[in-house]
Amino acid sequence: MLIALASPRVASSFDDGLGKIKRLLSEASAKGAEIVCFPEAYLPGLRGQDFEVLPFGQRQQERALQAVAQWAREHSVMTILGMERLSSSGRQIVAFVIDSQGEIQGYQTKNQLDPTEDEFYVPGNTRRLFEIKGIKFGVVICHEGWRYPETVRWAAVRGAKIVFHLQHTGSEKNGVRLTEWGAASGPYYEQAMMMRSRENTIYFASVNYALRFQESATSLIAPSGECQAYLPHGQEGVLVQAINVDEATGLLAKRYAPDRLPIT
Repeated sequence: MLIALASPRVASSFDDGLGKIKRLLSEASAKGAEIVCFPEAYLPGLRGQDFEVLPFGQRQQERALQAVAQWAREHSVMTILGMERLSSSGRQIVAFVIDSQGEIQGYQTKNQLDPTEDEFYVPGNTRRLFEIKGIKFGVVICHEGWRYPETVRWAAVRGAKIVFHLQHTGSEKNGVRLTEWGAASGPYYEQAMMMRSRENTIYFASVNYALRFQESATSLIAPSGECQAYLPHGQEGVLVQAINVDEATGLLAKRYAPDRLPIT
C-alpha cells in the first residue's frame, strides 16, 4: 500500500489553506497514494502558537469538510484531515477521516491536551480504529503520541497496522534549524517516533507542519523502529511511501499483559 504524509506551510488565509490541501492531496493521488494524512488542526491552525489562527466557525467547518470530501472523491484517495470541531462543550482538536468516495467515516478527538492548550480547547473522549481496504489503522494527535504511548498501543493491540500521528512541533519565528534526523543533541521527538513503532511492531507515520524552525520532520517509521523516510526539516511537500503490512505484526503490542502489572 502507498501512503502519503502531507506537510503544508502555515496557511495565510482560509482559501490559502484549502488550496494547499487540494494541491498536496492531488499530488499524493498522482503518485499513487491510497491514503493521505495532514497535520494537527491545520484548519484553522493550532491555537497558542506564534502565527495567526484563521477565523473558524460552523460555516468554515462545513465548507472545509465539503471541499475536502469532494477532492477525496475526485482523486480517489482516503484523507485524514486535522481540523477543529465545534462541539457543545467547546472547541476540540480532531482528525476527520474521509474515504475515497468522499464519505466521512468519523473522527478521532485529541483526548490528552498539552497543558498549554487547556485555555483554547476541551479534550475529547473518543478512541476508535478506522479501515482502508480491510487494513486497520489508528490516529493519535500530537501530545498524545509524544507523552502518552498508551494511545498508540491502544490501536496496536486491536490490530492496527499503522498509526497516523498528526502534530505541530516547532516555531515559525525562532528556534534552531535542524540538519540531522534523530540527532542525540536535538529535540526528543524523532526518537519518540522510533519508540512508538518499536514498542508495538507497527508503522508510525508522523505528520508535521512545514515550519521554519521545525522540531520534528514529517516521517514514516517502519515496524523495526527505523526511519524509513522523511521530508527535510521545514520543507513543504508530500511524502509518499510504500508500507508492507505483513511486516506490521503487532508482536510486542500483542504480548502486552497489563494484568501482570497490578497497581496497588
